[in-house]
Parts: sequence; C-alpha cells; structure tokens
Amino acid sequence: MLYRSVLLRPVKMPELPEVETTRRGILPWIEGETVVRVHVRDRRLRWPVPAGLAGHLEGQAIRTVNRRAKYLLFDTAAGTMVLHLGMSGSLRVLEGPVPPEAHDHLDIDFAGGRRLRFNDPRRFGSVHWVRGDALSHPLLRDLGPEPLGPEFSGERLYAGSRGRRVSIKPHIMNARVVVGVGNIYASEALYRAGIHPRRPAGRISRHRMDALARAIRAVLADAIDQGGTTLKDFTWGDGRPGYFQQKLAVYGRAGEPCPGCGQPLRSEVLGQRATYFCPACQR
Repeated sequence: MLYRSVLLRPVKMPELPEVETTRRGILPWIEGETVVRVHVRDRRLRWPVPAGLAGHLEGQAIRTVNRRAKYLLFDTAAGTMVLHLGMSGSLRVLEGPVPPEAHDHLDIDFAGGRRLRFNDPRRFGSVHWVRGDALSHPLLRDLGPEPLGPEFSGERLYAGSRGRRVSIKPHIMNARVVVGVGNIYASEALYRAGIHPRRPAGRISRHRMDALARAIRAVLADAIDQGGTTLKDFTWGDGRPGYFQQKLAVYGRAGEPCPGCGQPLRSEVLGQRATYFCPACQR
C-alpha cells in the first residue's frame, strides 16, 4: 500500500507554506520511528549528500521534524538531518516494496516498514548532517525571524528598514529580514496592506509596517491552512489539492479587476521577479 502523505512538485521553488505543509504531512508517519536503513542512490544534489549519512541515521529514532525557514530538521539523539526541497523536491511516505523511479535519490527505511523517499528531478535540493545545535549550521545561523513567530513584528520591520532605499517587496523577500516570504506571498501581503511594491522600504511609516507585518502573518497562515499554493500538482495526503491559489487576490491576475476597487491589476518586473499589484489600492 502506498501512503502519499505529501507529494510536492511545484513549478516554482517551494516556499514556507509548502514546506510547513510537507512537515505536517510526513510527521505523523515517521515520528518516533527508528531508522534501519538509509539508501543514497545519487549523492549529487546541490551539495553532495554526506558520505556518512547512513552511519549517522541508522539505529536512530526520529524524535520530531521541525522547520526553520524552508529547511526541514529531522531531530534524533545523535544529531539532525537538515533537508531542503530545492526547486523541485518532494517527500513521500511509502509502505511496502515500491520500486524507485527516476530522480528518487534517497530512501530512509524505518523499523515499522515505512519508507521516506526524497525525489528531486532538478537536484537543487540538499541534505546535511549536523551534530549539536542544528541552528548553528551556516545555512541557518544568519536567517531572519520566522514570520509566524514572536520575534517578527511591524516594529522590527520598521527598525530594520530605516535608511533603506530598496523597494519594499525585495526587502521583505530578504531572508535576513524575515524568512519565508516568497514572491507570491510578498505580492499578496503588500496588496492586503495597501502598500505599493516599489515604495522604498525606508519611506514606510511605522503604522503601515504594522499593517504589513499583520498581512504577512495572515497570508502565510491562510496558505498553510489551505495546503500551500497549487502551482502544478501539490496534493494533501488524501489526494486533495491545495487550494490557496484559488484565493490569490493579485498574483497571476494582471489585467483582471481588482477585488477591492475593480480597476485592472498590473504586473511589472521588480528585482527580476514578476510583481502584481493594484495601482489604485496600493500606494
């Protein structure tokens, strides 16, 4: 029998809601399970899979799976496996002898008979092993606050933007400012806050930064509740698609009427990324 707890193969890089949904999808199947075998078919990911990964993981129980930004942290007594899905990665929980397919680079087998399989066609994902504090890893230690955590606030956004001439959209997409605000979610949050994506970050008032912080929290929370943004074939464990894409107010809707005022929405390229906004509602 095949358990598809999460299958995530988006056209664009998975963002925080997709990674959080993946974490929630796989956790019930592997939490507390003991690793009996690690099979690395191809170490050639963005960085080579650690040669000693099997020796580190085998015999260890997965105590929990945490998330930091877009990284999944598989916690054991011996250390932490840190996994990034890259641009095309997916994790599946399988049961029984399911033959590997193309780009199935890593299997982790558990004593109860289940298997966690990592597939990554473009090989931009990565797997790392960290002893001690996983958050001290170079990929994690300099990241900004979690947008849904207590350290993130309008006050922090405001203080960090003083004197900055950069436009507000790339500013909030900077992982050193706040993690997990990808292109889609940045456009949606700025629309909810009524802020034009090109406005210089240093010229936005504290009051409007408070509104933006609330909008970022709300957009990401909504996306997590709806299972992420359906860009291609994202599914829940029971096969239901993620539906947040159906609730997008501006992203991908250039030329369509604004939900608020009815004027046509616009699209521009900002920081080499497509940006969607309402020229009337966002100032």
